[in-house]
Amino acid sequence: MQFSFIKYTQPGWLFNLKPSKDISFSSCYYHPDYLPLQKEINVEIDSSFETLTAKYADLGYQAWNKGSLTWCDAEAKKHIGEMPNPSLKDEYTFIYKYWGKPWALFALLRRIVSFHNPLSELSAYSKASAKKKVNSHTNTIDRSGFHSYQSQLITSAPLIAVIIPTLNRYVYLKDVLEDLEKQDYQNFEVIIVDQSTPFNEEFYKTFNLRLNVIHQKERLLWTARNNAVKATTADYLLFFDDDSRVEKDWITQHLKCLDYFDCDISAGVSLAKVGMKIPANYSYFRWADQFDSGNAMVKRKLFSTIGLFDEQYNKQRMGDGEFGTRAYLNGYRSISNPYAARVHLKVSDGGLREMGSWDGFRPKKWFAAKPIPSVVFLYKKYYPKQLYNSVILLGIMLSNVSYRNKGSNKMLALSIALTVIKSPLLLIQFLRARSIANKMLQKDNGIQLLAERVPESVEV
Repeated sequence: MQFSFIKYTQPGWLFNLKPSKDISFSSCYYHPDYLPLQKEINVEIDSSFETLTAKYADLGYQAWNKGSLTWCDAEAKKHIGEMPNPSLKDEYTFIYKYWGKPWALFALLRRIVSFHNPLSELSAYSKASAKKKVNSHTNTIDRSGFHSYQSQLITSAPLIAVIIPTLNRYVYLKDVLEDLEKQDYQNFEVIIVDQSTPFNEEFYKTFNLRLNVIHQKERLLWTARNNAVKATTADYLLFFDDDSRVEKDWITQHLKCLDYFDCDISAGVSLAKVGMKIPANYSYFRWADQFDSGNAMVKRKLFSTIGLFDEQYNKQRMGDGEFGTRAYLNGYRSISNPYAARVHLKVSDGGLREMGSWDGFRPKKWFAAKPIPSVVFLYKKYYPKQLYNSVILLGIMLSNVSYRNKGSNKMLALSIALTVIKSPLLLIQFLRARSIANKMLQKDNGIQLLAERVPESVEV
């Protein structure tokens, strides 16, 4: 994005990053001479922006939000990067347009406390205040041809490996495996890496599935997923969680997406029973801006070229976010797939819940490192300093309420107020997290390339 103020609203957005290699990559850019838009996309130049740079950047952002699948090469990136910066008023207009007044006010306060000229900031903020917030997810690109598409990939019936790490969730895993028994696509195996205590071998003998169960005594999530990848020769790997439910065409929809868009990752959407409202952009195809290891099909070749999951994330979080970032920076195509949905139950016991955290910014213990050190590690490794600082600050400010309350403006306001009250404790927690993350950054890379080999059978 050419709008720098996005660091106040979406600092951790994947598309804030620009791959350094001279490769083509999925983008949200626009330039009439170097990166035109698809003909079928319905966007308009917004005359409320003063500068041409802002108008072009806004067109690109509009198109991205409506499902445009634009590719940017090195030449286009160079010319777009040479354009002058948007005006200060345009920056505030951008925030007002897509996030509304509360976030524009937040940006203003951040700017003033960081010693920008308050008169210039207030003037630009005031001039932009007439801009009304818009719904950016209307008039999306029509992909109705997807439904009637006859996939040659599905016809060829490649072997799929469904990969499920599990930890003390047999009650929920039973439903997961019963959903897989009902799949209309049949050529798949299920690789389960069971880290439960006690390990229940008898549990698996009642299912009508091609099961390969690996008993892993150490509770290491990312090692578990890597071991599962190594245990199969399948060219398509479908990552799944042990507390999710899917429809009978789940595998079919993932394969169809890979074939229809000629992409490398089909990123299925995850629908939570509790918490925030389902985002509007979950209802149509678009570039995926996150990788969810609980619902994603990945071509095997990625693990041979960019490596497996980083095992430094063991007993922590965001290992899937790191892999998704790495895939994007290496030019691989990932499509958000609305038809390969799962319902994520987010159960309160088992899984990562037993590793001492509720999410990346909420450890279970009061004096534990906050954020989880692996979160600091991820953003510090890949993101510019300004974006990294904003990700951490914003994440901490919004972390004082539970997941189910994050859809409430009142609760978010309470969370920000609690940040001020708890600031001495939060500073200690953050310094502890940063110290651990810095040690992780100094270690040898925890990423191994997948070696092609015939796996040994470990069936139960």
